[in-house]
Amino acid sequence: MHKPSPIHLIDNPPCLEDVDLNNSFEDGKKQYQKTLAKLQKQLLIVQQAYFHQGHRAILVFEGWDAAGKGGAIRRVTEKLDPRGFRVYPIAAPNQEEQSKHYLFRFQKRLPPAGRIGIFDRSYYGRVLVERVEGFASKKQWQRAYQEINEFERQLSDDGARIIKIFMHISEGEQLKRFEERLQNPYKRWKLTEEDIRNREKWPEYHQAINDMFRQTSTNHSQWQAISGNHKWSARIRVLKYLVDTLSAGVDISPPPVDDNIVALAKQQLGINPQEID
Repeated sequence: MHKPSPIHLIDNPPCLEDVDLNNSFEDGKKQYQKTLAKLQKQLLIVQQAYFHQGHRAILVFEGWDAAGKGGAIRRVTEKLDPRGFRVYPIAAPNQEEQSKHYLFRFQKRLPPAGRIGIFDRSYYGRVLVERVEGFASKKQWQRAYQEINEFERQLSDDGARIIKIFMHISEGEQLKRFEERLQNPYKRWKLTEEDIRNREKWPEYHQAINDMFRQTSTNHSQWQAISGNHKWSARIRVLKYLVDTLSAGVDISPPPVDDNIVALAKQQLGINPQEID
């Protein structure tokens, strides 16, 4: 009898203290843009392979307020085929969602075959903001580690690839970005009362994040912590990690051309098959 695959916690999960926040992209703007364009093209090729082969992927982005999740997601999706992905910005659950299990609203947003679902914040809110702010009881958030691991195990067993990225910044860098948002009339909407209040509980969030890494980095999906102090470096690291992880074990070569299409093109359009690249 077939059974669900076992869940194992990895031996060396990420830890915020181990993230090098001084890591930066030092080759200048021109090289940054060149590297960015190259990785975006590679990611598009991977996306096309997922579409043609019916694979699906779930990208989870978590991080501190103002850590650069939105900017990273924008660069990830900038050159992708918009028909093949969807971004879900996760806010507080609505009244209907509050009456159901917390995983319900994520289950109904899972991508179909050939598509990529991107969560800007996610079900990990149960063990982060809901834990620290007291929206979930101790029993609820402690139970959630196993519930989430089982949820991801089910998805992995069903063929989905789950990638989890945490954007880490220093307290000083966050304060700098908060000030920038407040001073910029086009970014003021990004700074909320909740963002400001959350800084008072930095140590509690720090502990919750490390606990999350330790309890939910499994053989099915482990966390990748990325330094967000330098935006260019963070975006390059995110894209490279996605390209490497999504393409692992996947044939990303283009599918062969349909012989019927070749014959029809030759007959109707006068295109010689030898001219097809």
